[in-house]
Amino acid sequence: MQKNVVSHIALIVALVAVIAAGVMIFGSSMGLWDPITGFIASRKYHNVLGYIVVALALISVVSGMMIKTDNPKARGTARSVVALLIGITMLSPMLKGLIIEPVRYPPIHDITTDTQAPPQFEFLTDSRIGAKNTLVYGGADIAAQQLQAYPYIQPILSDLPAEAAFAKALDVAKAMGWTIVDQQPKALRFEATARTPFFNFADDIVVVVASAEQGCRIDLRSVSRIGRGDAGVNAKRIQAFSQRFAE
Repeated sequence: MQKNVVSHIALIVALVAVIAAGVMIFGSSMGLWDPITGFIASRKYHNVLGYIVVALALISVVSGMMIKTDNPKARGTARSVVALLIGITMLSPMLKGLIIEPVRYPPIHDITTDTQAPPQFEFLTDSRIGAKNTLVYGGADIAAQQLQAYPYIQPILSDLPAEAAFAKALDVAKAMGWTIVDQQPKALRFEATARTPFFNFADDIVVVVASAEQGCRIDLRSVSRIGRGDAGVNAKRIQAFSQRFAE
């Protein structure tokens, strides 16, 4: 009985492509390379792998149709379909971008709840590992771009006493998976590093609590170590922190 050998090849290549794509995305988390290495590799090869898988899957479908049998196993129909679905899934981000206009983020990577007097880093410095971006705030131009793109990023106002708010902010940061690198309970401030789930990029955060007439005010600043822009990651992080703190 004839068998569709191409379907076996297509499925194997599809599975290898998925593994390769996963390694490019999570390789930094596994200690294989720096985040930017995996990011660049993914930008170059992810879609290429998807195209290869889809092409092989389609060839497999045609090969199966040419086999004179009513046995779907011999045609390799299931294997061909699985490989095709894997390829389409790999290409789905690109296809989505063609159908739906992608969100355009400003080319900034330093987001803060106080653009007039942004919290300053004291423990972390420009010499932190893998850093290409400075911790010196960019000034009015960066502030204007942030206010236009993320007007909802505002200081957190709380009825809690400052000390209690500091303790809660620290708990929220730990719950969000941030690594606390310095904390100063007396000064009501701490610094931390967060990692992105994809590619393992490092962003540095400083949180400062200040007493107010009624309760306190919490300000945050989140800065990416590399990259001109951040695809909105820092703003989303601050927003998520604010929402968790309010719970």
